[in-house]
Amino acid sequence: MKYTTLPNTDIKVSKICLGSMTWGNQNTEAEGHAQLDYALEQGVNFIDTAELYPVPATAETSGRTSKIIGNWLKKSGNRDKVILASKIAGPGDYTAHIRTTGFSKNAIEEAIDLELKRLQTDYIDLYQLHWPERQTNTFGTRDYIHNPNDPWIDNFNEVLYALDTQINAGKIRNIGMSNEKAWGAMRYIEESKKGLPRMITIQNAYSLINRVFEGDMAEVSLRENIGLLVYSPMAFGVLSGKYIKGVEAENARLKLFPRFARYSSENSTKAAKHYLKIAEENNITLAQMSLAFVNQQPFVTSNIIGATNLEQLKENIDSINLNLSDAVLKQINEVHAVIPNPAP
Repeated sequence: MKYTTLPNTDIKVSKICLGSMTWGNQNTEAEGHAQLDYALEQGVNFIDTAELYPVPATAETSGRTSKIIGNWLKKSGNRDKVILASKIAGPGDYTAHIRTTGFSKNAIEEAIDLELKRLQTDYIDLYQLHWPERQTNTFGTRDYIHNPNDPWIDNFNEVLYALDTQINAGKIRNIGMSNEKAWGAMRYIEESKKGLPRMITIQNAYSLINRVFEGDMAEVSLRENIGLLVYSPMAFGVLSGKYIKGVEAENARLKLFPRFARYSSENSTKAAKHYLKIAEENNITLAQMSLAFVNQQPFVTSNIIGATNLEQLKENIDSINLNLSDAVLKQINEVHAVIPNPAP
C-alpha cells in the first residue's frame, strides 16, 4: 500500500480509501465486515461513511452503514488502526427524512453525536459537509445556473464556528467538504483565516469520464493544499467494463438502481468503450487502468473504492501497484480530448 498524509496534518492515510455506501443495502453486515478485514490486511487504513448511507437513501436505512462499521470496530478492537471519515447530509428532498435544518449549529452537533453512537467511537478523524446548502451545480449538473431567489444566506463563518466547537469538544479532529465548487472552497478558506478551522479535503466525483475537477478545483486543490478524496472513480461500475460486455451480476448497482444514470449516457458508454480498448491493448483491466489513472493525479490524497464482493475489492486495491506509462496516458488523453467529461 502507498500512503499520503491528510493535508496540514500528520495523519497518514492509505492512498486507497474503503468506501462503504453499499453496506446495509447491496451488502450485508457480514459482507461489510469481510471487506473491512481484507482491506485492513492489505494496508488500507482509511474508511469513509456518511449518516445517510447506504445509498439509495431512505428513512428506514439511514445510518445503517455506520452501525455496521461501529459493530466491526467494537468486535475487532481496531479503532486505533483506522482513520474514520464521515459526513453530515446537506438539505434537500433527498434527505428530508434525516433533518431539514441544514448546517445549523444544532444540526451539526446532533449529526455528530448520533454518528459517534453509530460508529461506537469517541471521535471522528475527518468530518465533511456532504454537499453545499446553497443552490449550485452538483450531482451531474454540468453548468452553474444562478438562481437569484435562492433562499440560502451566506453562513460560511457560522458553519466553521459550529465545527470548531465540535473540534474543541474532541468529537471531530479535522474537517472537509464534499461536492463543493471552487467558489465555496475559497470562501471557506477565507473564513478560516479568522481563527477558524481550515477545510483540509474535498470529496468530489472524479474518473476517466468525469474530469471536471481538473478545471478550477484542481488549481484550488494544489495551490491551497486541499486534498481530493475521489468518489465514484469507477463511475458506478461503468469503468469496470461489465456493462459494456453484458457480464454484470444480478446485484450490480445499475441493474438494481437504473435511476442512477449519471454515468450511463450515450457518450459515457462511447468513451468507456474507447478506454476498454486501450486497457485491453495494454494487457490490463479497465478497472485497474481507471483506478491507476486516479491514483497518479497530483491533487489526489486518497481514492475511495467500493465493491460488492471480495474479488472486486482485491482487484481495486491491487490498482495501487499499477503505474500507467506516458504512452497509455497519452492514449487516455486523446479520448478525453474528443469526448471530454461525458458524465459531469
